[in-house]
Amino acid sequence: MSAAEGPLVVGVDTSTQSTKALVVDASTGRVVASGQAPHTVSSGAGRESDPRQWWDALCEALRQCGDAAHEAASVSVGGQQHGLVTLDARGEPVRPALLWNDVRSAPQARRLVEELGGPKAWAERTGSVPGPSFTVTKWAWLAENEPEAIRATKAVRLPHDYLTERLTGLGTTDRGDVSGTGWWASATESYDDEVLARVGLDPALLPRVVRPGEVVGTVRDSHDLPFSRGTLVGAGTGDNAAAALGLGLRPGTPVLSLGTSGTVYAVSKQRPADPTGTVAGFADARGDWLPLACTLNCTLAVDRVAALLGLDREAVEPTTEVTLLPYLDGERTPALPGACGLLHGLRHDTTGGQLLQAAYDGAVHSLLGALDLVLDADADRSTPLLLIGGGARGTAWQQTVRRLSGRPVQVPEARELVALGAAAQAAGLLTGEDPAAVARRWHTAAGPVLDAVERDEATLARISGVLSDAAPLLERGTDPR
Repeated sequence: MSAAEGPLVVGVDTSTQSTKALVVDASTGRVVASGQAPHTVSSGAGRESDPRQWWDALCEALRQCGDAAHEAASVSVGGQQHGLVTLDARGEPVRPALLWNDVRSAPQARRLVEELGGPKAWAERTGSVPGPSFTVTKWAWLAENEPEAIRATKAVRLPHDYLTERLTGLGTTDRGDVSGTGWWASATESYDDEVLARVGLDPALLPRVVRPGEVVGTVRDSHDLPFSRGTLVGAGTGDNAAAALGLGLRPGTPVLSLGTSGTVYAVSKQRPADPTGTVAGFADARGDWLPLACTLNCTLAVDRVAALLGLDREAVEPTTEVTLLPYLDGERTPALPGACGLLHGLRHDTTGGQLLQAAYDGAVHSLLGALDLVLDADADRSTPLLLIGGGARGTAWQQTVRRLSGRPVQVPEARELVALGAAAQAAGLLTGEDPAAVARRWHTAAGPVLDAVERDEATLARISGVLSDAAPLLERGTDPR
């Protein structure tokens, strides 16, 4: 390893499937070491993980980084949003964490929205209309289904909070991640006592919300991580807010992230409050806002269709008749938590490649439908759409996004943007810089730009028509249990 020009920092991404760690030169943005270790997620009606495996995965990822991790001066953690982590008096998990894509709390979400004034009131209060992904609905589900777990719970955390607390011994969170809980009021930037009372959650169980740029503590002595004593620990944040930091995102630039979930978002100076619930009014990690729309079904759903067809994921063929709505795990955008996949327009001459292309089209359609709602009214519509996430380098994904968006598409060359954003946050602790400015200095968004092509209005209209006509069937779907 060549000598670093500046201090080393560590950025962590604890995602649904794995934990990744990057050791980064704070001066240049060069990644000098990296590591990764997997998680397991339950199958069936629920989506759960044991938080202790996130810690084990972090230890392993850092072990893979070698001596570079030991030399780091600061660390910060980005993590999957919304997950409900319940801890007992010893700080041990009461039960596995309920993850963002566990939609069993759909009935509780509907009831909470109704009981506290309806969608418009929720949007004005918290910035978002809570769906079954939101943490507040998961707590309500747990209270109804596992009251013994509620009684044993002495602390409530989000996934990134859990790892930060294991590092420092202190219970903290940040505005970016807590804005996705449903119990944080974006209008006042504080916990919402009425919401907490409605679901029976004592605010004393919640972590302190730290300020952007604040050092939350130092790595404590009683651990087995390869950090030096006194290593600074940043606030961390949710994965989308971390990726926005990692891109050095400025207001008005749209991002489409293709991962386990699909998201579209942009930084805004204006506090969002969409009463339709399509756009979640999240905070970012700096002091601005991050209006965001999310689909549950993205790369995993399309890969599953490819596997069922026995095809490589790139083996697409043009299609003009077949429509596939790949709602394999219910859906969040549109709000159809009980839905399952729907295929329409199948004929004798339909090919497997056409079915696969239809799956791509169905996934991208849901995200692009929310794009105009995410962007401010005065945003420049010719600005390239930044394409990130695990699917961003796939040719079929790139071409589908180009064709259905009609916009130029830029694919940043930097990988692991969540971990890079956490690293930029860690670097800001040392230099006093805005983490987004750190990332811009690192040129993380640089990458090829694919020119705009004519927007495929016919396909968009066909999918929208099928979605509208099939609404009763999709709403009936299969009840998540």
